[in-house]
Amino acid sequence: MAASDLESKAKEAFFDDDFELAAELYTQAIDAGPATADLYADRAQAHIKLGNYTEAVADANKAIELDPTMHKAYYRKGAACMKLEEYQTAKAALELGSSYASGDSRFTRMLKECEERIAEEANQAPVKKVEAPVAATVEDREDVANMENTQPVVEPPSKPKYRHDFYNSSTEVVLTIFAKGVPADCVVVDFGEQMLSVSIEVPGEEPYHFQPRLFSKIIPEKCKYLVLSTKVEIRLAKAEQVTWTTLDYSGRPKALPQKISTPVVYMLCS
Repeated sequence: MAASDLESKAKEAFFDDDFELAAELYTQAIDAGPATADLYADRAQAHIKLGNYTEAVADANKAIELDPTMHKAYYRKGAACMKLEEYQTAKAALELGSSYASGDSRFTRMLKECEERIAEEANQAPVKKVEAPVAATVEDREDVANMENTQPVVEPPSKPKYRHDFYNSSTEVVLTIFAKGVPADCVVVDFGEQMLSVSIEVPGEEPYHFQPRLFSKIIPEKCKYLVLSTKVEIRLAKAEQVTWTTLDYSGRPKALPQKISTPVVYMLCS
């Protein structure tokens, strides 16, 4: 079946509230090619409805890579990041997206909510701004309605294509993905405040995607990665001096503070 036919069926499934089928059909359309920014942006929306927020961010990023002016991709990235409590990342996406969608009230409202969340995190009262009311569009109502009352779908975990491991240092977490012989241009790594997205897409092979919500917050601009002959090494700069007992936020136990060695003074008695 042609990609255009699969896309049409995916849209029908989405409007029928069958979001799982919609996501699957969008995936088939992407695989059939050519993979367009619209396909990735629309699959991101289906992922949002399914509660797959990290996957939604990855798809939105891919759509933005293919079309840097696609405002709906920025909006959906912002919406997914809001659900992940990645407020600074959401704000950056929404601000950039709003520059390509002048007068779109959805960006105005979500940016306001985002700024309130950031202020709450900083324990500061948000600055009140008086703005003229903007009429909601039909697309606005559809997108906002689609993002509310979402119930995540829990699926059994599948065996990953590549094994990974990590270790702590005082200032960073070093993650190793044991992907041997992977070309550097087939690896894409994105960093968020508390999110990591790793995509390895080698032509002719099954793609690998690893998108955990991290144990604790990181400093994205200080994070880096290196593709070596036997592995991909990712260095996550810690925002907090805590020991990560696991990589993923799911089921996270209480963070353990870093231990600081205190010198012991021995008194000699004569």
